[in-house]
Amino acid sequence: MATLNSSNTLSSTFYLTGIPGYEEFHHWISIPFCVLYLVGIMGNCTILHIVRTDPRLHEPMYYFLAMLSLTDMGMSMPTMISLFRVLWSISREIQFNICVVQMFLIHTFSFTESSVLLAMAFDRYVAICHPLRYATILTPRLIAKIGIAALLRSAFAMIPLLARLAFFPFCHSHTLSHSYCLHQDMIHLACADTMFNIIYGLVLITVLWGMDSLGIFVSYMYILQSILRIASREGRLKALNTCASHICAVLILYVPMIGLSIVHRFAKHSSPLIHIFMAHVYLLVPPVLNPIIYSVKTKQIRQGVLHILFPTKVSSTVM
Repeated sequence: MATLNSSNTLSSTFYLTGIPGYEEFHHWISIPFCVLYLVGIMGNCTILHIVRTDPRLHEPMYYFLAMLSLTDMGMSMPTMISLFRVLWSISREIQFNICVVQMFLIHTFSFTESSVLLAMAFDRYVAICHPLRYATILTPRLIAKIGIAALLRSAFAMIPLLARLAFFPFCHSHTLSHSYCLHQDMIHLACADTMFNIIYGLVLITVLWGMDSLGIFVSYMYILQSILRIASREGRLKALNTCASHICAVLILYVPMIGLSIVHRFAKHSSPLIHIFMAHVYLLVPPVLNPIIYSVKTKQIRQGVLHILFPTKVSSTVM
């Protein structure tokens, strides 16, 4: 019987939802979404190109920034095809196995981005508290190990959660409440005991996000303590300014992430538009805003962007 349920589930078709009540405006609604996706993809690809091609940026801080851009795209791009298929009235259907892959990518890269932000906090801690040992501590080998560990930790943590979905019967509605697949959305449709998924999901969020946010908090306690020891006001402001972009990136990820979790668990009977709005903010805001913030606040990235846009003017200015 378990095998039969598993095979039936794997062949199940689910139906995605666009913006309920605004179906006749879906084509118009797709325009701002298209703009946001393009801005996010172009911005993050620009960051990656600048870091790769400019030898001056082959430093730990910029390697971690490149990781952040990769995780931003990894978190948002899996939703792009299914979203526009719904908004452009191509198809609302999505197969179970594709849905699981989409969930895996979204949640894995979401947790990975949190780990990358922790690594960036550690980078700022070493740069400010131990500047003379910066290059010897954060070697390219260690940075590569941190990136691989962050990805593997997030991926392996998601496997037990998503593997159990294959054994759940979905005997009622197969309509998801978003235009892409989220784990907390799908388990509401299962006609089975989902207590393991609910508890494991809460533990996963608490442990992974909790450890990362605690690590970021502790890093900044040490950073603040070190900054306060700097004698000159200009020196303190300069040190704080090197952390401004990272602090914004942390808020941009964690605030929508926490908001989406709260909405799913404590506002189940609220308007579907609230759930949909929070879900899109959670996936689209970090990829769009992070490249803009780092381009504005980081001189080297800003110069790289200007060099791409106005190569002749920038070259003449440097000369």
